[in-house]
Amino acid sequence: MIEKKESSIKVEPEKTVIVGLSLSKDKKNKVHEYLDELEFLVDTAGGKVVQRFIQNLDYPNPKTYVGAGKLEEIARYVKAAGVEMVVFDDELTPSQIRNLEKALDAKVLDRTNLILDIFAKRARTAHAKVQVELAQYQYLLPRLTGMWTHLERQRGGIGLRGPGETEIETDRRIIRDKIALLKKKLEQIDKQKATQRKNRGKLIRVALVGYTNVGKSTIMNLLSKSEIFAENKLFATLDTTVRKVVIENLPFLLSDTVGFIRKLPHGLVESFKSTLDEVRESDILVHVVDISHPEFEDHIQTVNKTLAEIGAGDKQTIMVFNKIDAYKWVEKEEDDLTPATKENISLDELKKTWMAKENYPSIFISAKKKENWDDFKKLLYNTIREVHAIRYPYNNFLY
Repeated sequence: MIEKKESSIKVEPEKTVIVGLSLSKDKKNKVHEYLDELEFLVDTAGGKVVQRFIQNLDYPNPKTYVGAGKLEEIARYVKAAGVEMVVFDDELTPSQIRNLEKALDAKVLDRTNLILDIFAKRARTAHAKVQVELAQYQYLLPRLTGMWTHLERQRGGIGLRGPGETEIETDRRIIRDKIALLKKKLEQIDKQKATQRKNRGKLIRVALVGYTNVGKSTIMNLLSKSEIFAENKLFATLDTTVRKVVIENLPFLLSDTVGFIRKLPHGLVESFKSTLDEVRESDILVHVVDISHPEFEDHIQTVNKTLAEIGAGDKQTIMVFNKIDAYKWVEKEEDDLTPATKENISLDELKKTWMAKENYPSIFISAKKKENWDDFKKLLYNTIREVHAIRYPYNNFLY
């Protein structure tokens, strides 16, 4: 009997170029922030960014996203460096993708397509897989024509226009049927999930929310003493995990939810509405923030905007500023009269600033190092106890 040996071939990450626009209304440093995040997305998907291109434009070129001169510059680099993939920081139209592939002779993706690819890779349960598949088909449907004309160009186009159009209509019908089927599946799953939520009794519900990769799963693991998947990648958690947790004598339900991100594709928000039901139906939100990230304030705004969109913007909230162990700052000289920036504000100053201006109770911790962990648990306990006392006044003998 011949034993099969596992393949030891190491797959090299795809050499990738990322492209962004600096629109006249945007601050220049914003573009770099967006591209830093796009590079992290590429890394999460298994690629390696070797170069980035930025162009200043008043608005995206409707044909090629960037201008003709910048496109030639990118094409020269792609050819010289043997780049396999070019990723653009905004959603592209079918005609833009077609024109860019022709000009660059490389695989072209936009931010939405990249995020969908990561979601497909990360989906583990049947629920998450159905949600991702639905979002993928919804993204694919308007792009079928571009895919077929691209195929016609490869084959010369002659004699394929009639059948090509027939194929497009056939594929559209198949995809529409598939979308309808997936929506029915999601409706069934949603009903099951709703029943599960009703059967959880009268326990207070707490949901961990926040930008992607801020440490929600690490906090979930520590509170619930479980092993939820957590790593330094974007969207490590797609499926909402719910655990019963007891702090002192007070039980409650804790859920970990998918992380939010800037420019999150609308189709994904729609597909993951059932996942976000845990947030909508929670009593308390624990908004986790990566304080070590230079753009943490933008992340807070993104999360708050998404919470408002799903109808959870007015929930009772605890702000948890995580990763204080990774916070870095440069102390200013005493005689330095330049205005303070994020780079030279100490953690103590930041604490005073946020605790003074934020309407929600807040705490600064390191889940990884367990710094201020007991204080966080005490704040969470007191908040849950207050909600419980209001809702169930006759059960106050518990505490």
